[in-house]
Amino acid sequence: MEHEQTIPEQRKEEETRPDSDTPAAAAESVEPATPAEPAPVESAEPAEPAAPAESAEPAAPAGSAAPAVAPRRRRGRTTLLIAGAAVLGVLAGTVTGYAVQYHREPTALPPLAQQKLVTPKALAPDDTTTNKTINANRWHKTDDDLGKMLIEAPGGAKSDGTGYDSLDYFSVNFERPEAAFRDLATAGVRRMASTAWSEGDRVFVQVNLIQFNDFSGADDYQKEQSAYMPEEKFAGNQGVSIPGVPDDLGHVWVDSKLQEKAGYHPLREGRAVARRGDIVLDIFYVENRGKVSESDVIELAKRQLERL
Repeated sequence: MEHEQTIPEQRKEEETRPDSDTPAAAAESVEPATPAEPAPVESAEPAEPAAPAESAEPAAPAGSAAPAVAPRRRRGRTTLLIAGAAVLGVLAGTVTGYAVQYHREPTALPPLAQQKLVTPKALAPDDTTTNKTINANRWHKTDDDLGKMLIEAPGGAKSDGTGYDSLDYFSVNFERPEAAFRDLATAGVRRMASTAWSEGDRVFVQVNLIQFNDFSGADDYQKEQSAYMPEEKFAGNQGVSIPGVPDDLGHVWVDSKLQEKAGYHPLREGRAVARRGDIVLDIFYVENRGKVSESDVIELAKRQLERL
């Protein structure tokens, strides 16, 4: 049974104030003033002992604060500190290295094997000045006469002419000349040259060189022509590679079927399409007895690629 202690209403201030000479007074002068509960007053009758608490934990004395719970330690703080120290260490090392190198004297380079480069002297233009002489350092072999890069007809063959072709004349070789003319003009054809010859009355060969303004035009033409050749209407097979040339840069086809027409000899055609830089070679090989040697077409393509 709890016992409530009462405080007399009439109490003098002098009785509750401790003397200044006591230790309690000295302690109160140092610690900050906090509201304290009134001191218990002894009762005239002895107080009955309170019943023991049922809980295992002892009851906190009256007027005392509850024990403070210790804060949990944050995880990962040590890892962050170590990572930050590592980053700072690397940064400080880098800055120090740059500072050391900055203040060092530069290391002299070894002397050149050729102290003075031989360059042609600048000359005033005259009647002999050409586009090639002005751009001598930027001139490429394929910028020369394209007709001179064509292979010659073999011995015993009859030449049918060599030279430059116009775009409309070259477009006649296609099934749809108007569409071919439009596509070639859009692709940026720079110039075209061809040579043709015949061997007896059986073999007819035409070699075309088509040069474009840039690589992309030549690449598009070579891929477009190679794409439809395996169709049944044309070669009807996948063709073969040219030795020393990647498959995506050159191929040779020989028709799987004869081209037969009443009143004419059976024809069989071979074709080679390959690209070297901005130039595409397009070779047509026709045999009007229906016997085309694949190796002959490959040999022509190899010879022409070597000239480029």
